[in-house]
Amino acid sequence: MTMPILLGCAGRGVQNSRPGNPVSLNELPVDEQFRLVVESGVFDFFDRLPLSDKVDDYIAAVQKYSFPVLGSAWTYRIGDQEMEVLERNLKNCALTGVRYHNMMVLTHHEKGHVVRDEELIELYLKAFDLGDKYGVEIGFEVHILMWSEDFRRVTPIAEKIRSRGVPFNFVMDYSHCIFKMANPAEQEISGIRQDVLDGKVILDPFEPGNLADEWLGQNMVWWQQNRPAVPNGPVNKWALGEDGLPGRGVQYPFLKPNKGEWYEEWHAYLLEPTKEVIRKTLRHHLSNKESPLKLMTVDYINLPDYGLGVEYNTLENSIAVGKFIRETYKKIESEMKK
Repeated sequence: MTMPILLGCAGRGVQNSRPGNPVSLNELPVDEQFRLVVESGVFDFFDRLPLSDKVDDYIAAVQKYSFPVLGSAWTYRIGDQEMEVLERNLKNCALTGVRYHNMMVLTHHEKGHVVRDEELIELYLKAFDLGDKYGVEIGFEVHILMWSEDFRRVTPIAEKIRSRGVPFNFVMDYSHCIFKMANPAEQEISGIRQDVLDGKVILDPFEPGNLADEWLGQNMVWWQQNRPAVPNGPVNKWALGEDGLPGRGVQYPFLKPNKGEWYEEWHAYLLEPTKEVIRKTLRHHLSNKESPLKLMTVDYINLPDYGLGVEYNTLENSIAVGKFIRETYKKIESEMKK
């Protein structure tokens, strides 16, 4: 079923993981990744930044399968030649046909301080203009380890950028909020614990005044990433981060894992916040002719805080989420026509 929103699959999740063959940092060849995504029949595009040594592989796969790579993402640190890095990435995007680039901007400046509002605004405005030069739209994401992990900063930054006469393209990956629900330690990392207790920051998408409604209500969600996560997301016991601790648990199986494929009990009801954010996003888009939403992606990935080391099939889970998005769109569209 077609939707007016493009639906993509993140390349990092294209792994036929299973017991004895866990999710790995060693990925399948680009051609094989494209083949598997195309054969699923669920997605409209491939989502991954083509690095310089892989550009030719991406061009060949796009041509072979008549299937575009449209979305991309990279992590940037302000003060560390961020514009030079961005321009290199945008050149690779232009070569391969990528049209959208998600900028994940780290919390701390290269000099060590927490990046200031004016530094973020300056970067966004410069990146917006540079993206226009290469025919690539850019956006900022809500994400752990980034400036936006303090969720309270998102709306003020968006308002300041819009006051300059430039749209704020927001990449809403609400998994980074959902896994902090009922998780005091993670709320402390964001600096929001007291505001959560006081009802000033509401993470639960079922409660009035929640962040998903706030961000959608500003009509700035340009790209929605969908990674199933659950309240108080269980840490990834099968992979250690750079700090030597288990991954932070920003990913949860959408399909019930078979015995031995995962390290925790699985409960379907825990996925309801993830599903509700999908519903909210689609309802907003379908009821708002001015909605800026261009694309949605499914984002199972292979890093420690997500799925590194797990033995459930991340590709099968990505396909299942993609089908849920399409089925939900069809259902909401039908309901709205009645």
